[in-house]
Amino acid sequence: MKRALVFGASGAIGQAICQELADCGWSLYLHFNGHEAQVDHQCEKLVSEYPKQDFLPFKLDFLCSNDELERGIRQLLPINTVIFAQGITKFSFFGEQSLNQIDQIMQINLITPVKIVRLLEPKLLKTTHARILFLGSVYGGQGSAMESIYSLTKGALSRFAQSYAREVASNGMTVNVLAPGAVESSMNQIFSEQTMAQVKSEIPAGRLAQPKEISYWVKTLLDPRADYLTGQTIYVDGGWLM
Repeated sequence: MKRALVFGASGAIGQAICQELADCGWSLYLHFNGHEAQVDHQCEKLVSEYPKQDFLPFKLDFLCSNDELERGIRQLLPINTVIFAQGITKFSFFGEQSLNQIDQIMQINLITPVKIVRLLEPKLLKTTHARILFLGSVYGGQGSAMESIYSLTKGALSRFAQSYAREVASNGMTVNVLAPGAVESSMNQIFSEQTMAQVKSEIPAGRLAQPKEISYWVKTLLDPRADYLTGQTIYVDGGWLM
C-alpha cells in the first residue's frame, strides 16, 4: 500500500493535495495541530469515498521539543512519501518583528521540516519510489519585501533539497520543492483587496492559482515515472517569476 504523510492537511492546498492523492489510490496521514475537527471531518469523508484506503489524522506541533518530535514520528506506520504543505508568514517590516516571531516562522517553515526528514529517512529509504516534497514559494526564488524571514525559509528549502537530493539519489529517493506563486487560500486574507488586485496585475496569467492547480503537480511528482527528477525547485506561478 502506498502511504503519504501530508503536513498542513487542513489548509487549502493541503486539502487539495489529500483529495488528489486519495483519488489516485493513496492512503494518507493527515497532519494537523489546531484544526482537529476539520481534519477528522476530512478523514471521515475520504474513508466514505475510498473505503479500501486508510486515512489517519496525525497531530504534531511544529514548535514542540526534539523529544516530542521523535516520539511523534516514531508512532507512524511505514510511509514512502512526505509532503510539507504547512507554513506561516508575518507581513511586516523585518525591523518590526519580534525575535519570537522570527523563531516561530523559522521553526515551522524550515527547522522542524528538516528535522522530520532526518527522523523519517530510515523509513523512507526502505521503500521504492520514495518522495520528499516541500511546498516552497515564488518568494524563495525572488525575495519579497515585508516577508523577509518567510522568503529566507523558502529559499533555504530549495538549497536543502538540492543538497540532500544528491545524498539519497542512488537509493531511488527524490527530494524536490514545488514553489507556488499566489494561491487562493486563507493566507491571503491578511491582505487588502487593493493589495491583492495589485498582485494579480503583476502576474502574467492575470489571476491567482486554485489549490487544485498545485495539487496536480504534487500528484505528478509522486508518479514512479518521475524518479529521475530530483533536487529541483519547480515554480507554478502563472509566469510571475521570470
